[in-house]
Amino acid sequence: MHMGSGKILVVDDDPAVRNLIFRFLSQKSYQIEAAADGQSALKAFENFNPDLVILDVNLPDALGYNLCEEMQSRTDVFILMLTSRADAADKKEGFLKGADDYLTKPFDLQELEYRVKAILKRQRTVTTSEKQPLTFKNLTIDPVRREVKINNSLIMLTALEFDILHFLASRPGRVWRRDELIQNIWDYEYVGDQRVVDVHIGQIRKKIELDITEPSFIQTVRGVGYKFEAVQES
Repeated sequence: MHMGSGKILVVDDDPAVRNLIFRFLSQKSYQIEAAADGQSALKAFENFNPDLVILDVNLPDALGYNLCEEMQSRTDVFILMLTSRADAADKKEGFLKGADDYLTKPFDLQELEYRVKAILKRQRTVTTSEKQPLTFKNLTIDPVRREVKINNSLIMLTALEFDILHFLASRPGRVWRRDELIQNIWDYEYVGDQRVVDVHIGQIRKKIELDITEPSFIQTVRGVGYKFEAVQES
């Protein structure tokens, strides 16, 4: 899918937020529909068949997490949750219900566009070899299910964390600079601090490493960047 050609459903009961997102993304050549509550959102979802739903957590007649689960039981739609709550438990709840990403209000419109692009990029066609699960020691990465397991236990990664881990793991031993990772994974002209990569790597390590001070999977190459280093199971 080319950037700017996706179908996006915006669901938010705040007309100011809803209209702002609608106008902004419409200018980026996306096809946009909008809804103010859960009932109208499900009706629009059925008729519009969006590629991505930007979904507010708190709606007058529904909880966004439940809507997320309901929509994804019908199609493989992507969900970007919007909320005014930044609590880690809320984010965990969203990801457990299947959300692909999470944006806390108030948010920058440029940041929203970046997240939308990054999510819709995942609709690209993958080759047969890219669909094969990767297994390293006790770590399994399934690119079709977009699941990561440690000792057969499911590990909750954000969509972006999964993309970073899978990208590195599918190219073991190669060292990547931060700007190279941004170019390949974020897939947009990122103008912010490249240490954003360090933040995400740190989050991944907390979830998959036994000892984050001596990581066994994602290695830091001082002065350069990162590499994935592990013995792959045959």
